[in-house]
Amino acid sequence: MQRKERYEHLIEYFNEHQPEAETELHYNNPYELLVAVILSAQCTDKRINAVTPALFEKFPTAEHLAASHFEEVFPLIRSVSYPNNKSKHLIGMAKMLTEEFDSTVPSDINDLQKLPGVGRKTANVIASVIYNQPAMAVDTHVFRVSKRLGLVNQNAKTPLEVEKQLVKHIPKEFIPKAHHWLILHGRYTCLARKPKCMDCKISQYCKYFEKNFGTSA
Repeated sequence: MQRKERYEHLIEYFNEHQPEAETELHYNNPYELLVAVILSAQCTDKRINAVTPALFEKFPTAEHLAASHFEEVFPLIRSVSYPNNKSKHLIGMAKMLTEEFDSTVPSDINDLQKLPGVGRKTANVIASVIYNQPAMAVDTHVFRVSKRLGLVNQNAKTPLEVEKQLVKHIPKEFIPKAHHWLILHGRYTCLARKPKCMDCKISQYCKYFEKNFGTSA
């Protein structure tokens, strides 16, 4: 199957079966999503959702977080990965957000990446989820799944390379959803160590399945 066909079939399938695909992080506004995504680096959404309610209760706005101290933030996020760095990043992010962006989460990818703790992946999540921009955030799930399915070249070595290839082939109107399609598929079906190929609903379009099991289940 040619790559173009894979994209067409997969977009058709996901658009029919997961038309409202969205982040599993809990949030009520752009500030809360930004905090949650910063915290979610190398950590599960489930863990972040368990931590953020108390954090947002104590620091409901960027102004509150900007005025806080490490000793106040750290205990609330102690159970996430890299709590020391993330505590510093959250405070630094909040200070810059209030001082340079009038407490408004920016929509521009470059502006977002100026914020402490915000890399390209996080910036793309915010631009995509909050502002519905055609930005493709590439985390470990997207990186793995897009390669297995055969959507990108196997020699793509970096998230940016994968991002560029995906954005090139996915119609703009589907890019925000496609990010979640790939993440959710990687989280629940196309697992890192043992993908559930025999339970997969899109195996007929998958290059990994074709290579390892033939063309049909």
